Amino acid sequence: MRAFRHRFIATVAVLACLTWVSLPAATTQKLFLKDGTYQLVSSYEVNGDRVRYFSVERSEWEEVPLSLVDLEATKRAQEEEKSVQKKQLEEGHEIEKERFDKASDTGFEVAPGIHLPNDEGVFAFDGTRVIRLIQSTPEVITDKRRAAFAMAVPGHSLKGQMILELPGPKAAVRLQQAMPTFYVQSSQGLGAKMELIPVKVVKESRIVERVEASRAGLGKASQASAAVQLQRAQLAPGLYCLKLLQPLDPGEYALGDLAQQGIDLVLWPFGLFELPSKKPAKRAPPGSSDQE
Repeated sequence: MRAFRHRFIATVAVLACLTWVSLPAATTQKLFLKDGTYQLVSSYEVNGDRVRYFSVERSEWEEVPLSLVDLEATKRAQEEEKSVQKKQLEEGHEIEKERFDKASDTGFEVAPGIHLPNDEGVFAFDGTRVIRLIQSTPEVITDKRRAAFAMAVPGHSLKGQMILELPGPKAAVRLQQAMPTFYVQSSQGLGAKMELIPVKVVKESRIVERVEASRAGLGKASQASAAVQLQRAQLAPGLYCLKLLQPLDPGEYALGDLAQQGIDLVLWPFGLFELPSKKPAKRAPPGSSDQE
């Protein structure tokens, strides 16, 4: 990994230098003469037995006899320069592709041939692929908005609860497996505290309820009463596996450490698609023509 980083940094430096040099190179070329010397020109043209060129050194048009110019060497140098630049750019693109597009083959193996990325994050494994969940910071619903929320959810008690809101009625990440396995990679040991909670959809947003502990206590929030039960196992330092004990119902969910307070609270929301159900075929009423 360290060798790859050094190679990447070196290539970026080469590309940066190439970009700087290519500014004049795009308009500057070598016009070779038959005596082995050359003139730096921005352009040239052959007019009969004369070659007219714009000198980069003197910033003016000049002419020389065609018999003194080695056009074949000039064109060959141009092709070689283009070939070198193309090769350097292709090498840079390959390293970029390797860095961003190549699947990790060194992270924790969750299934034969399927690995987690090497960086920190929260991931869902649906049996065939690893899906990165997107981190989101919810907004705490203030007292002025709590009344409006109570009206939107009649008969719902808000006493002793903190209401958190995620924008939009659906999470960006959608899963199709009712029993995904979650993996949490965190140097802070986030996987040991992560909880999975259902999220209520209210109009154009998603609501997360968090039960507050007694104000006489430490002031930390207790676990949500509606949290989904998980089987938790530490696989390696900083790496936890969270398994469901039963399938999830279609809807919206979020993973997060509910003990965090205020702006420190972050969630990893996702949605579960409602799988299409096979409806029984309608039977024709007795005496209909279909039974004849």
